[in-house]
Amino acid sequence: MTGGEVAGILVAVFWAILVSFLAVVLVRLAQTLRATTRLVADVTEQAVPLLADASATVRAAQTQLDRVDAIASDVQEVTSNASALSTTVASTFGGPLVKVAAFGYGVRQALSRRGDDAPAPETRRSVIVGRSVPPARRKKRKG
Repeated sequence: MTGGEVAGILVAVFWAILVSFLAVVLVRLAQTLRATTRLVADVTEQAVPLLADASATVRAAQTQLDRVDAIASDVQEVTSNASALSTTVASTFGGPLVKVAAFGYGVRQALSRRGDDAPAPETRRSVIVGRSVPPARRKKRKG
């Protein structure tokens, strides 16, 4: 055998090993692709009902949010009505009630003084430089 024949045999052996290696890789790749295809099909089968359930849940949540929105607007309307009612009651009865209370206080004071023959004690005090002066001292200074 010559050098060229040995080189040709070596190339043929390496070529056979390479083809065998590539065949094994292609068989494994085909198995992986089949498994991936099955996985995608299974996920699709499970995802479609899941998406339908999610869609139904979102619709139900939207319905509940619409109800809550209606309740919130009703509460806001009731609040504004209550505010308007309290303002109306305060303006209608507030002034006259204060006047009646003041009149009642005045009548009570007049009746309580009428029952006493002694004049009411003087409760006014003068303030001089931040302190109070009793009425007895004020009379002494005046007179």
